Amino acid sequence: MAAGLAAGGRMAQLWIVGLLMMLQALWSPMGVAALPAHATFYGGSDASGTNNGACGYSNVLSTPFGTMTAALSSPLFNEGLSCGSCYKVRCSGSSTGGCIDNEIMVTATNLCPHGSEGGWCDGKPHFDMSQPAFSQIAKPVAGVVEVEYTKVPCPRKGGMQFTVMGHTYFLQVLIFNVGGSGDVTAVKVRGGNGEWIAMTRSWGQLWQTGKVLDGQALSFQVTTSNGKTCVSNYVAGSHWKYGQTFEGSQY
Repeated sequence: MAAGLAAGGRMAQLWIVGLLMMLQALWSPMGVAALPAHATFYGGSDASGTNNGACGYSNVLSTPFGTMTAALSSPLFNEGLSCGSCYKVRCSGSSTGGCIDNEIMVTATNLCPHGSEGGWCDGKPHFDMSQPAFSQIAKPVAGVVEVEYTKVPCPRKGGMQFTVMGHTYFLQVLIFNVGGSGDVTAVKVRGGNGEWIAMTRSWGQLWQTGKVLDGQALSFQVTTSNGKTCVSNYVAGSHWKYGQTFEGSQY
């Protein structure tokens, strides 16, 4: 009888472990295990302090990202390659530690640099969120909490956005509202019916070329970290002007 009870206990343990694994797989996209990190917040209760940053987005609050954003520590920021990527985050501690039973998605829009207050961004995975985002998974009074995160596809409304900047001999394009993996790894531009021209990353998601394309309709070819390429033909007509933003295709 004792052996039967022991076997029943082992079966119960295995059932519980299996259930936990199933719940973890359901929470993590495609069964990818969530990873541990910590989270803090910055920018004030209205997130006004998050409006610019190391990704090049000049007015974050007016973009589709809104207040659901985060500055990433260097290991996650990856020298700007992660700009625009999306992460599902939930607080993994207890309610007594300030956690709220909820999960959110944030977009990477800034860098939390080494040497920041508290040392949380010094060489370890960390999300320094806007306060409105942080408040959805933890009480602000907690200050810093343990979290679990997974990188997820970015669900975007509308097409990719292209803001044309610079001048005749130094064309720059800021690309945002990118769906799919969200993080752009390569960009090509074409003037009119000409050849595709590879652009170079200036910083964050700001791309540049020295080719003169004034007076030509602009098309863009955008490749993200998952290897997928999206082409937006004739996004800007031949009468485009510097400072204008145009909407293209979407993943």
